[in-house]
Amino acid sequence: MTEPISRRLFLAATAGALLAPRITVSADQVPTLLDHILLGCNDLDRGITFVETHTGVRATFGGVHPGRGTRNALLALGGRRYLEIIAPDPQQIGLARFPELRTMSEPRLLTWAAHPSSMDALAKRLRDAGVAFEGPSDGSRSRPDGKTLHWQTLDLKDDRHGLLPFFIQWSPDSTHPSVDAPQGCRLVSFGILTPDPQELVNALRLLELDTPVERSDKAQLRAHI
Repeated sequence: MTEPISRRLFLAATAGALLAPRITVSADQVPTLLDHILLGCNDLDRGITFVETHTGVRATFGGVHPGRGTRNALLALGGRRYLEIIAPDPQQIGLARFPELRTMSEPRLLTWAAHPSSMDALAKRLRDAGVAFEGPSDGSRSRPDGKTLHWQTLDLKDDRHGLLPFFIQWSPDSTHPSVDAPQGCRLVSFGILTPDPQELVNALRLLELDTPVERSDKAQLRAHI
């Protein structure tokens, strides 16, 4: 049964607002290696309410990122995928990443994460191709239940302002956030719009990502939940 349009969430990186269904990409176009998408907001509670208003599912508090200045809330998107609502942590000073969070008047997509089959193999492929990157670097987050999640990330130095993902590899002893995040939503489609699609397609091919790309006057990410 088709769900009511009021229970669908269309997000764009450049708008951060509900988008008309006529400009969504077709159904079931989701990159195979997509791990999660990041929705930024200047206030975590505001971001949680925004998502709940449009999906009917309320994300739960995930925890804080020590030393990075942020905290998050999570929502499962079906399979091994989830939405991360990320905002400044009032208990920390400064933002090590995404400094634009403090000035966001509306929630919007920031970037996305992909999980490579092998972080070492990815790093070697990028190095051989002359693509600059940072990492792999260790990361962690303390959950409300006291458990700590651990992972490694690799960041491209030129991620095309968030159009290209960062890469994440979860520690074997860490539960993937999609497992116990609130259920009830599904990521129907995720893609990239850009004025120069061929350049981006070439970059995605090197990264071994099957992300849909469309031509558009504005560069943006688009997700249909």
